[in-house]
Amino acid sequence: MQTETIIYIIIAALTALFLALFQYVYKSKLNTKLKATFTVLRIISILGILLLLINPKFESKTFYDEKPTLVIAVDNSESVIYLEQDKNAKDAYKLLSDNVEIQKRFNVKTYSFGKTIKSLDSLSFTEKQSNISNTLKQIGEVYSNEVAPIVILSDGNQTYGSDYSFINNSVKQPIYPVILGDSTVYTDVSIKQLNVNRYVFLKNRFPVEVIANYNGNETVNTELKIWSGNNLVFRKSIQFNAEKTSEIISTTLLANSVGVKTYRVELTPLSLEKNTANNSKNFGVEVIDQKTNIALVSDILHPDLGAFKKSIESNEQRSVSILKPSEFIEKFNDFQLTILYQPNNSFNDVLSQVSDKKLNSFIITGNTTNFSLLNNSQLAFKQTVTNQSEDFQPRLNRNYSTFIIDNLSFEDYPPLQSEFGTIEFSVPNDIILSKSVNGIDANQPMLSTFEIGDTKHALLSGEGIWRWRAQSYLETESFNDFDNFMGKLVQYLSSNKKRSRLNIDYKSFYNGNDDVIISAQYFNKNYEFDSSAALTIVLKNKGDDSVREIPLLLNNGSYSADLSGIPSGSYNFTIKHNTESVAASGSFEVLEYNVEQQFLNADIEKLQSLAKNSSGITVFNTEIDELISELLTDSRYATIQKSTKNIVPLIDWKYLLGLIALSLFAEWFIRKYNGLI
Repeated sequence: MQTETIIYIIIAALTALFLALFQYVYKSKLNTKLKATFTVLRIISILGILLLLINPKFESKTFYDEKPTLVIAVDNSESVIYLEQDKNAKDAYKLLSDNVEIQKRFNVKTYSFGKTIKSLDSLSFTEKQSNISNTLKQIGEVYSNEVAPIVILSDGNQTYGSDYSFINNSVKQPIYPVILGDSTVYTDVSIKQLNVNRYVFLKNRFPVEVIANYNGNETVNTELKIWSGNNLVFRKSIQFNAEKTSEIISTTLLANSVGVKTYRVELTPLSLEKNTANNSKNFGVEVIDQKTNIALVSDILHPDLGAFKKSIESNEQRSVSILKPSEFIEKFNDFQLTILYQPNNSFNDVLSQVSDKKLNSFIITGNTTNFSLLNNSQLAFKQTVTNQSEDFQPRLNRNYSTFIIDNLSFEDYPPLQSEFGTIEFSVPNDIILSKSVNGIDANQPMLSTFEIGDTKHALLSGEGIWRWRAQSYLETESFNDFDNFMGKLVQYLSSNKKRSRLNIDYKSFYNGNDDVIISAQYFNKNYEFDSSAALTIVLKNKGDDSVREIPLLLNNGSYSADLSGIPSGSYNFTIKHNTESVAASGSFEVLEYNVEQQFLNADIEKLQSLAKNSSGITVFNTEIDELISELLTDSRYATIQKSTKNIVPLIDWKYLLGLIALSLFAEWFIRKYNGLI
């Protein structure tokens, strides 16, 4: 308590005493007993009121012991069981988690991981992918403010994510890998990597690149073959030795019919080869008749142009040509969609052509846009011209119903610069993104779609969308989410298909370890999204004619069914409404491939590098006692005594108020009883 507060309390006590004595002792005719009683009660009430006004604060300290946290993360992927390490993993985990001294020294937290990390309740070793880097990153974020060494039981074979060897840059905890596997070197040939485009064009030859690896010391011969069904389309003999352990084989194949075409690449196994699962790999391509050609018309240079081109062309089905307005006039018939970037005075003929020829368009406005020209050249919308710009944040409309939007929230996306003023549409429009300023909705569209007759259009108010693509990469270490969103928008705008009450979203084929997600949106007769619809997918395997019915679940403005884990093969499906005669159908293929079966050994070097870079140690699963001893003797993991200081103001002490009320009531009652009132 401060000295100043103590002085105030002393003054308050003297004041209370003086006032009480003055009222009940000085020149008072009461008897001695009543004088004393009234004086004490008045001192209590006055002093209590003055103390409430001063409101001194009292401190209290509570001491407690804080144990460090020990995080145990177990690799639950199929590679562990494929390397016959599942029993070793369970035994090592049990030795660690059940050790009495470990439980006394640490707060033990246990997790399992594959592609994602989960709290550990059981181990099945059925995960199709393993992402060690993401697992360590998430643990590091959760326990960033604690002393929390991480024990990771794994074979070190990662199939998904960035290199985990140097994860210590973001995870500030010592990491102790327990190696599940041995260091025995087996003779083996394998297909390390296969590079091929997802989409190819009819009658064209498409490139295929295969990287074949060899593990061993002897000179061996094998043969690489590529099959299309039962037809051998390519073969090449390969020789490996101790010096030549890898070879890149490149060829081209002919796409002679439209649709999904599957191929199989295989290396002839060596004699006594332990693992032949990594000798072959399936791949698929979708043969299409022609590309969707898109014109990106601009009279200025801007980073947005490159972002649009890269994003749209991430799908090989689409081609973007960046043109000057005068160039577009000469070849407008070559394109299915016209993107007009910041129309200015040179766009007069372009805007007339879009209107007269009924072309699908996507207009992006910004600081150099001539809004007077834009307002006068079309009748769909009018932008108030203020010649002032403002930064607007995007806010996603989860009820947007024209096509399915997934994976993007836009919450942390940078603002776009846009004309300050209102936009008024004279035609029905659907808002994808609205504008907000400092978290407050401006009730103005940022990105909208609309239809005029048989043509489709979109309007984006704002420049700087290149920052959005960069932000997508910062959040997910991939451009995929943003590119998929832009791809769906372009697909809608470049198509002349009529609107349907049931829209479906899926891929024509999935690789064996991909997540197989089928999404759908259902609308009522007024084309309003129906969040209470009961949708079912009927899935038929073409190979054995087996049929499954799976309900679709509502998730972020669309319905979806997760079919991950279904056997490889070709499938037909129909999504139907359970009570209305509305349905949509499609087909896809799941290619056979298990990335977790491609490994021969534990990746000991990477696990050792991980431990060294994070100031931990590596042990094999047979050396758990050594790890326990290390954890128990390491001075970094001592129990720390901490204290909590509570500061409580007197005004929060309700008993003082009760005491003041009681003293005032007692004084009044005694005076009343003695006839002094």
